[in-house]
Amino acid sequence: MDIAGIAIRKKTVTLVLTAAIAIGGVVSFLGLGQLEDPEFTIFTAIVQTSYPGASPEEVELEVTDRLETAIQTMGQVEHVTSISRAGLSLVIVDLYSHTDQEKIPQAWDELRRKVGDIQRALPPGAGRSVVNDDWGDVYGGLFAITGDGYSLAEIEDYAKLLRRELLLEDGVGAVELWGVQTEVVYVEMSRAKMAQLGINPQQALATLADQGSVVPDGRLHIEEQYVRVAVTGAFDSLDEMGNVLIRGVGSGSMIRLADVATIKRGCLEPPRDLLLFNGEPAIGIGIATVEGGNVVNTGRAVMLRLMELEAQQPVGMALHSIYFQAEVVTQAVNGFLINLLEALVIVIGLLMVFMGLRSGLLIGVILVLDILGTFIYMSVFDISLQRISLGALIIALGMLVDNAIVVTEGLLVRLQRGVESLKAARQSVSETMWPLLGATVVAILAFAAISVSDDASGEFLGSLFKVVAASLLLSWVLAVTVTPLLGVMFLKSGEGADEVDPYDRPFFRAYRRFLCHAIRLRWLSLAVLSALLFTAIFGFGYVKQSFFPDSGQPQFYIDFWRPEGTHIQDTARDVRTATGWLLDQEGVESVAAFTGRGGSRFMLTYRPEMPSSAYAQLLVTVEDARLIDEISRKTILYLAERFPDAEPQTHRFVFGTGGGAKIEARIKGDDPAVLRELSEQVKAIMRADANTKDVRDDWRQQVPVIRPEFAEAEARQAGISRNDLASSLQVVTSGSIAGLYREGDTLLPILFRLPEEERSSVAQLANVQVWSSTTGRIVPVNQVVTEMKTEWEDPIIRRYDRRRTITVKCDPRRGVASPVFTRLRPEIENIELPPDYELEWGGEFEKSGDANRMLMASVPLFFSLMVLIVVVLFNTTRQPLIVFLTVPLAIIGVTAGLLMTGQPFGFVALLGFLSLSGMLIKNSVVLLDQIDINLGQGQQPFEAVLDAGVSRLRPVSMAAFTTVFGMTPLVFDIFWRGMAITIMAGLTFATVLTLVVVPVLYATFYGISSPQQECAS
Repeated sequence: MDIAGIAIRKKTVTLVLTAAIAIGGVVSFLGLGQLEDPEFTIFTAIVQTSYPGASPEEVELEVTDRLETAIQTMGQVEHVTSISRAGLSLVIVDLYSHTDQEKIPQAWDELRRKVGDIQRALPPGAGRSVVNDDWGDVYGGLFAITGDGYSLAEIEDYAKLLRRELLLEDGVGAVELWGVQTEVVYVEMSRAKMAQLGINPQQALATLADQGSVVPDGRLHIEEQYVRVAVTGAFDSLDEMGNVLIRGVGSGSMIRLADVATIKRGCLEPPRDLLLFNGEPAIGIGIATVEGGNVVNTGRAVMLRLMELEAQQPVGMALHSIYFQAEVVTQAVNGFLINLLEALVIVIGLLMVFMGLRSGLLIGVILVLDILGTFIYMSVFDISLQRISLGALIIALGMLVDNAIVVTEGLLVRLQRGVESLKAARQSVSETMWPLLGATVVAILAFAAISVSDDASGEFLGSLFKVVAASLLLSWVLAVTVTPLLGVMFLKSGEGADEVDPYDRPFFRAYRRFLCHAIRLRWLSLAVLSALLFTAIFGFGYVKQSFFPDSGQPQFYIDFWRPEGTHIQDTARDVRTATGWLLDQEGVESVAAFTGRGGSRFMLTYRPEMPSSAYAQLLVTVEDARLIDEISRKTILYLAERFPDAEPQTHRFVFGTGGGAKIEARIKGDDPAVLRELSEQVKAIMRADANTKDVRDDWRQQVPVIRPEFAEAEARQAGISRNDLASSLQVVTSGSIAGLYREGDTLLPILFRLPEEERSSVAQLANVQVWSSTTGRIVPVNQVVTEMKTEWEDPIIRRYDRRRTITVKCDPRRGVASPVFTRLRPEIENIELPPDYELEWGGEFEKSGDANRMLMASVPLFFSLMVLIVVVLFNTTRQPLIVFLTVPLAIIGVTAGLLMTGQPFGFVALLGFLSLSGMLIKNSVVLLDQIDINLGQGQQPFEAVLDAGVSRLRPVSMAAFTTVFGMTPLVFDIFWRGMAITIMAGLTFATVLTLVVVPVLYATFYGISSPQQECAS
């Protein structure tokens, strides 16, 4: 097929289509969506069930276990993890990562049905289970609203105004408020007054509940109207609530509530969560973009609307940015575009230096056209501009010019030999067209494994394959159509005759002599290469291993754990102190502190912590990411000195699907005491290593529980039930719900309790007066309670796939986790486990293992396709064998490069190594194809091998080194650095060896002799 001839004869059509690609590419680029990182699916939902009054073990056995049993019957569920606390069950449901995204809503619907069906089996008193399948929603715009002199309720009113207005903006999918406090009405009555006036607390509670409830109405048919009969008496104000009359026991007198009780509005104590921004109380507001929306455009619209709403902002309130994804994305995309432009300039500059000005510019034009055409593809298939897609373009840059270099090189050689330009172009394309297509497809298949990986990392990196595949295929199309046309139009014909040899230059002659000697001493050459290869394989064992690298964003976070059971206000007090210290540190711009639970998910890789009053998270924004390590180190030293009983941990954000502790050991068993004992053994081993930090387990410390021992016989004689005792204790501790107070569309719980001075200490429990609901008499608590016993209990019971599981965690103090894990693993695995107890490894080992396993599962398929294509190209088995024997040579350069730079071999580097094989195969195919062409022209075998090496020296070298130097900008990017060094070092070394090894192996496999006199010429 004379594709080049058609393209040249239909010059106008070709040029118009070329212009269309250029214009369409620019238009597509301007319309592409922008993200910092590609989106990946969170296959997680949370089922939350309250069970007031139940201990963690009762919650586990009576609620959590039943929910887990029902949920695990779903075929889509991979893991079920649970947390059982006093009065609360949390079941975390993880679907298989290969679940079709379109079927995820259906899976959550089935989860709701399963959870709904099991509700009847839950114990009385358990609340209805709530399924939260929006846990993976990302609130990329996260702000804090503070107000000097304003209450949180007043700040919340303004936050609600912003929420209402922002939800009307195009692109805004959801707006979440964080740190909102539940407002309640407190009715406080002293124990002395109740005893003096004979007021039964339970009766008072019942009266308030009845008075504030909605009661049935009646209907009368009066003449032609059906008139509603509605009873008055509901509370319209706190004053009306104070007018409620309560009957005194014994005297029968009616007592006005306001005369014996204090009625006031306030926030629920203790609060569920608190937000501080730079030490000031705040309400958080998180803004999520609609699925598939443009983050940057939505961000601009949000900021514009916020500026318009400033006129309605109360004086003294301020809106602060905690994290604004649109701004981060803009900076990230602009930085990558600069990297892409730098790589483009480097590649074109190299081409102009080594191939001449005209040839370099010609290939540069083809390269730009290829990138613009790829933008059209990205627009059509909705691939946004983000770290992976732009990185893919930079990775592909060097390979994109391969085809054009080969065609241009063949055209130049023929023109220098005096061949007419049209004929030279057609011959250059016809000789190399199909081998180049086969080699291009092979290079694409080297990236293909990531496209079918079922792991979240495969989804995260999926656009890499799509962009590389589209750009490489387009590069072949342009190489066989536009390249010969532009070559005919702009490249000059040579002045010489046929006898002019373009390779009669010192560099080519030196290479020819070296190659001749290498073939003549083929066994020595192969022995040296084998020794280098085995040395590299051995040395690779010393290369550090990792999963995904840490992010370079100028933020880090501190997980601050107080001893389990700490009151949230005490945790918040310490957090306020730590925040003040952090703000005094040079380079710290702001500190947002989330107390009681993790913050809103403001980025996809952030995993919020589950609720705990002892937990706080401080999100620290710094001027420069390079300051993070030093500030983190100083922070840990300060917190350890200031709060010796706390457990602070500092973390950078991570790329991709990483996150969490780097090293985790899961111990499964039945007895909590045995699990804790084994956990202590594991922690002792971890602490003994000099390079570990943040050693902890996820069951945390045991907590004290006060257990009033109920005296059954005495209580029954006094007419006191167990429920009477519990209700009385509730009133004198946290308070008891006594109905609802309605104010417009707001429903405020009414909380009946004692004044603070009568409920603030353990000693007050001895003075509790218990009211009998049967006899209406008051009985001192010591008549129905034998003793107030204090015991210790596990506050958290965690399960993994329905088995009690304690997870011991740590992180490396310096460097990556793999050397630390290698040292710890044998010691921990040598711990003797009782029968029916087992140890599993989690953390980075599990995540990277799963990702690598899913990636490598498809490698044999694509490798087989690569072999098949090469066999089809050559219609023989010896040449494909030669091709694939050269691939392992890349290990020599990869090992050397990683060891010299100290970079770990992570998941992205593994992907780079797989793609490197495609590049090497392509180079080998081009070289072997030239040998076949030379043999077909009647050359002697030895001469054909040498001439093929010489003629392919420049295109193969240029293709390799444009790739190597084009990836230079990626060396300075934290995410891509490992892959860049892997490809640059591997390709550099392997290309040099390929230009020698392929001819040597060819001569060896085909028994080609090497005349002595040939090497001297």
